[in-house]
Amino acid sequence: MSWAGPEDIYLSTSLASYLDRKLLVLLRDGRKLMGTLRSFDQFANAVLEGACERVIVGEQYCDIPLGLYVIRGENVVLIGELDTEREELPPHMIRVSEADIKRAQKVEREASELRGTMRKRMEFLDFD
Repeated sequence: MSWAGPEDIYLSTSLASYLDRKLLVLLRDGRKLMGTLRSFDQFANAVLEGACERVIVGEQYCDIPLGLYVIRGENVVLIGELDTEREELPPHMIRVSEADIKRAQKVEREASELRGTMRKRMEFLDFD
């Protein structure tokens, strides 16, 4: 067993250990991006090659291809390596087209807005 110097410890905790690996990046707006990390800087700005956005609505999902993608570091919430040996999603998930997932997102967003509207209309009722 060899001793690791301070510079080795720093590298193991930085993005350098993820270079050329397939990653999942969670952004502040809730989007989930996947791709191979090709470059990064001290601000955690990152370049993903072969990037795609994974959109999940209920039990449906779609990987929307983005190509070469630059991510601004301040938008990153989480970065993790994907295990290429394992299946990424549970077997009950259904892959759909980009058009289908966009429609499902719209329906989900409209339902959420309707619930918010109904809640506001019911605020005058005091259930306490």
